[in-house]
Amino acid sequence: MKKIGVIGAGTMGTGIAHVSALSGFDVTLVDIEQNLLEHSLTSIKKGLKRQVDKGKISQEEMNTALGRIQTITEMKSLSSEDIVIEAATENKEVKISIFSELDTFCPEKTILASNTSSISISLIASATNRPEKVIGMHFMNPVSIMKLVEIIRGKLTSDETTGKVKNLVEVLNKIPVECNDSSGFVSNRILMPMINEAVFCLADGVATAEAIDKIMTVGMAHPMGPLTLADLIGLDICLAIMEVLHRDMGDNKYRPCPLLEEMVSAGNLGRKTGQGFYSY
Repeated sequence: MKKIGVIGAGTMGTGIAHVSALSGFDVTLVDIEQNLLEHSLTSIKKGLKRQVDKGKISQEEMNTALGRIQTITEMKSLSSEDIVIEAATENKEVKISIFSELDTFCPEKTILASNTSSISISLIASATNRPEKVIGMHFMNPVSIMKLVEIIRGKLTSDETTGKVKNLVEVLNKIPVECNDSSGFVSNRILMPMINEAVFCLADGVATAEAIDKIMTVGMAHPMGPLTLADLIGLDICLAIMEVLHRDMGDNKYRPCPLLEEMVSAGNLGRKTGQGFYSY
């Protein structure tokens, strides 16, 4: 693989473009809004500059990586990519629409991957005529730091596609771990109910946000508390994943906490809005 397309210039798409360009791939970053693409490039430059300042990469490597990234606002320009990684909003209808469109103009060789954190890969693949070439690549946030990429096989994903994607992940200096297609996969099926329960603890007055997080960091050796982590991920993303788990699993243990729903409705989404369980 030499050319990677990335759909979505948000936090995850920006991170995927960053590590891909730094690893030697030509990257085409796509978003319908030019201002989001410009903001993404600015974020990538800042991230690379931090790596230069820390001595992890050279200035020349930074400049070369930036030169490998091009931005476009039309997906139809993705005509020669070896793989396209979708990192759009966590919405089933949006993802199905994107994959259906990609399938019409991407070459037959092109692997179509989704960075979805909870939505069925088999469902997404059903919108294409190449389900054997559709796979989940769930990167962790922040992409430039976190090593895991959860590899999710749909029911028709081929061994060849899985092998190629696992090799790609290793070239990106990440660790691929494979799992089968199920709502939330492994990471979020375990992580999100924990975060949701921490929100219930806060809503029920069991402890303050600070106390809940400190108990989990000091007592359970977590690198950050669940409420701090929720603010980093984005409360809207946490809610969307819990809603998928609740709907697909049909079990009330996945019911989103009303406080989480209230905060999202109020626009308090965490770090990206400056206010979540903490102020930023």
